[in-house]
Amino acid sequence: MTALLLDTTFLIDIERDGHDLDRWIDDDDDVAMAAVTVAELQVGVELASGRYRARRATFVQAVIEAVPVLAYGTDTALVHAELLANTRRTGRPRGAHDLIIAATAKSAGRAVVSADPSGFEDLPGVELHRHR
Repeated sequence: MTALLLDTTFLIDIERDGHDLDRWIDDDDDVAMAAVTVAELQVGVELASGRYRARRATFVQAVIEAVPVLAYGTDTALVHAELLANTRRTGRPRGAHDLIIAATAKSAGRAVVSADPSGFEDLPGVELHRHR
């Protein structure tokens, strides 16, 4: 079994390509997503219009129902601080949400699955699985 944390970019690619999430996740994988991923996906719903909004809202609701959401608690906050300090020391800034996703993954012992690995590469203790 592989413990995975699904990044927003991975889920957006699934939606855009019209694929079923089950196609990309093995039966023995243990998947979850960070709470901030729910917010990022919902922003896409809020900004969409017309038929795209309804389709996107349906997709986001299906993901929320199918994938457990990991909260940002004290353990994640401590790892987040560690990763943020690392980015400041190395001079390689990262997106705020990417660091929260990375911290969630690291604190939960999960590997990040991302279609845009640039936000997660070289972060200490963060395992990365590239999608695509």
